[in-house]
Amino acid sequence: MEKKQTLKENRIGSGRLEGLSEKIFLDRYAWKNADSSSAKPGDIVLVLTKDDPKFPTKEVGEIVAREGEQVEVKLRNGERITVAVEKLTLTIEQTPDEMWDRLAKAVAGVEGSEQKRGEWTERFRYILDDWKLVPGGRIAAGAGASEELTLFNCYVLPSPADSRGGIMQTLTEMTEIMARGGGVGINLSSLRPRRAIVAGVNGASSGAVSWGGLFSYTTGLIEQGGSRRGALMLMINDWHPDVLDFITVKQTMGQVTNANLSVCVSNAFMKAVKEDLEWELVFPDTKDAQYNELWTGDLDAWRALGKKVILYKTVRARDIWHMIIESAWKSAEPGVVFMEYYNQMSNSWYFNRITSTNPCGEQGLPGWGVCNLSAVNLSRFYNEQQHDVDWEELAKVTRWSVRFLDNVIDTTPYHFPENEANQKRERRVGLGTMGLAELLIKLQIRYGSAESLDFLDKLYGFMAREAYLASTEIAAEKGAFAAFEADKFLQSGFMRSLTSHYPEVGAAVEQHGIRNVTVLTQAPTGSTGTMVGTSTGIEPYFAFEYFRQSRLGYDKQLVPIAQQWKDSHPGEELPDYFVAAMDLSAKDHIRVQAAIQRWVDSSISKTANCPNDFTVEETKELYELAFDLGCKGVTIYRDGSRDVQVLSTTDEKEKKQEKEVELQPSPGEGSEDKAARLDDHGANAIIEEMASQDAPSAESVQDAAGPITTTATTAISPKTLDKAYKNRPQVLRGATYKVNTPFGMAYITINDLSGLPGEIFLNVGKAGSDVFAMAEALGRVCSLFLRYGDHGHKVELLIKHLKGIGGTGAIGFGANRVESIADAVAKALEQHIAAADLQQLDVERSEESREAAQGTEASKGLKVVSSATAASIAAANVIPDSAKRRSSASSLDLCPSCGSASLINIEGCKQCSNCGYSRCN
Repeated sequence: MEKKQTLKENRIGSGRLEGLSEKIFLDRYAWKNADSSSAKPGDIVLVLTKDDPKFPTKEVGEIVAREGEQVEVKLRNGERITVAVEKLTLTIEQTPDEMWDRLAKAVAGVEGSEQKRGEWTERFRYILDDWKLVPGGRIAAGAGASEELTLFNCYVLPSPADSRGGIMQTLTEMTEIMARGGGVGINLSSLRPRRAIVAGVNGASSGAVSWGGLFSYTTGLIEQGGSRRGALMLMINDWHPDVLDFITVKQTMGQVTNANLSVCVSNAFMKAVKEDLEWELVFPDTKDAQYNELWTGDLDAWRALGKKVILYKTVRARDIWHMIIESAWKSAEPGVVFMEYYNQMSNSWYFNRITSTNPCGEQGLPGWGVCNLSAVNLSRFYNEQQHDVDWEELAKVTRWSVRFLDNVIDTTPYHFPENEANQKRERRVGLGTMGLAELLIKLQIRYGSAESLDFLDKLYGFMAREAYLASTEIAAEKGAFAAFEADKFLQSGFMRSLTSHYPEVGAAVEQHGIRNVTVLTQAPTGSTGTMVGTSTGIEPYFAFEYFRQSRLGYDKQLVPIAQQWKDSHPGEELPDYFVAAMDLSAKDHIRVQAAIQRWVDSSISKTANCPNDFTVEETKELYELAFDLGCKGVTIYRDGSRDVQVLSTTDEKEKKQEKEVELQPSPGEGSEDKAARLDDHGANAIIEEMASQDAPSAESVQDAAGPITTTATTAISPKTLDKAYKNRPQVLRGATYKVNTPFGMAYITINDLSGLPGEIFLNVGKAGSDVFAMAEALGRVCSLFLRYGDHGHKVELLIKHLKGIGGTGAIGFGANRVESIADAVAKALEQHIAAADLQQLDVERSEESREAAQGTEASKGLKVVSSATAASIAAANVIPDSAKRRSSASSLDLCPSCGSASLINIEGCKQCSNCGYSRCN
């Protein structure tokens, strides 16, 4: 009785949330009222104020009047709007207290007696109160509210059976899981490689990557149709013959657009990289009589059966590694999971192999495995009087949170019996943290410093000990997980490390067993952390003032702890222990990840943020550092490497240089058709920046129908554009650059207008070919862009957007490497500008020399040297004819089937040397 009274007295209750926190709560986690017809004055609702399929906006308000199917809503900012009832989100719960009551009762409901249910309802309510424990999103939304919604955040499905029926079965299972709110991870390595024989239909396989495109496409459909975005992780093993296609697939627009990608890397592969060894790409013999029965995607198991493996290709391991690094540098994908090491550390190593991770990468799982997640909010455990962590309170909340998650396993509905059988066999849970950065600031410890690494070792070691002891206590009461074998369990890499530091954990496991095969996971907690108002996951704050784009709208965010410090110290700079993500070196991020990974039995969702000028070589060093320090995976994000960022430190709506031309739809053309005319990476980005420099202010035009991207939109009339356009004079002078490209020799002519490049002509490939047509189109668009306005930095913008664009191949090495025709144009522009700058410098120096010493030999010498330098620089990056790799390159065209530059004219027919496509005239 005394304990219950104490818990009630300590209950704090947060009241109503505000701003974005309230929007997130009502949109994602509050218990919904599906009957919109019941909307009435006085109801607090979420209103869809901007109905955009990709970037909608929602606001919180109170219904003040209703007439039929129309309601008048007073928004939180005081504005009144009239909308249809169907644009409202109604909720049964309107405060976190109501949600906490629901969750505590629902999760405690599986306890075996009325007394136990009452006791644990009270305890669960205590740890939920004031956001000490923040449940995973699916638990918060579904527990006690729906018998259909899964309480598991994510799933891993078994690798698809290598048949049409097997692939369709996996697709169906994935769809069912996503429709109920779960994300999915799939390893594609079980699927035969591209061009492998399919005997049953006397044909060839389209390959593992193409089927990944199908899973990605379906995920996109679920995202458009549901209230929660579909989330998908696709993985492939380093031995698979399609691994090279997988690494570069996102460089071809439209193939895989709704999935995260990661390569599963083995210890042997990393050894081959370090020692510069050859690497074999292999696949089982599909003609084996038992192939369909025995092949599951596990190559080691196949070989252990004595089965034949076919060698498809031998490549340098470093070449594959470089492709991974370069692609990650360009677009933050693919990530890398050190899968062999992961399985060595895994507590389920002896009965359930980890095959993939969930979409965010923090949870490695076997087939039919699930993520069962919640996070302890570390920001609530600062003891101000002692300027330290409240270790006793943290221990109590950690232990009770393990019980909370274990009960979720018996509370959730199971829609596939395989999921239920697997989860109740291993009872996998993942207790993590949020608010780490806020706690460090309160303790005045700089995130990423040597002091912080020592503190993290102490903090996460302490939580691991408490969580594991809690699981052994539950096992003593309710029994260990079904597949538990003490000797083997304690032999895992993680348990050997944990018990060497905390031998009492090993003793408890031997005496009582353990309830859960894994206990700890560090998830990103993006939405829940933002709702609570603290730092997300184990990440530092992105910035202390930033802008967030989500499906709720575009919001400015101020970090409360930083704002409070500023308010109490007016005019002063934040102390150095207020550190944001981009203030840290990328290696600091990795060292923090490694320090925490030591005490986490699953894995970690952590991004190493890098500045825009971070190099490919630095990226390579970072990936290898992660492996050497014992991380299970690594993901980087180079600032600006993607066109759309969820978080930004600048207000895209006010930043004039990032306003966008809104193309006016022609009669009968809707916004979707309009958007389809521009891709997200090339023309759209160039036109967007072109318009930002000559567009009238937003106040001088009416809002257009809808945005193409996340930036503010400004409608530009054709008349306005005509005024900004520079007409071409009769004569322009310039230079022609000869550059070898993957499509053959390109002749790139750059003519100057008013002293700056104003016109580009491209001559590549045979007249009438697709390559020739696309090159001509690129030249026209670039010329159009360069002839608008007077701003010289347009050339730099054009170089920025064209440089590094990759295609189906590359040619040359080092500084002479050319990725595509667009990349060749960027290099030619750089050469053109460099030559012009040096010529100008030559003129200026020559004039100065003549003035100082008229007609002297020194003046002549200076002129000769600078002219030679200019000629040298102008040709520095032009690839000589000797760099050609194939004499027939000029005859190659784009294949309409596979998209590669491998279509060759042979005896009146066009044939693809890559995929076998053929067309005769």
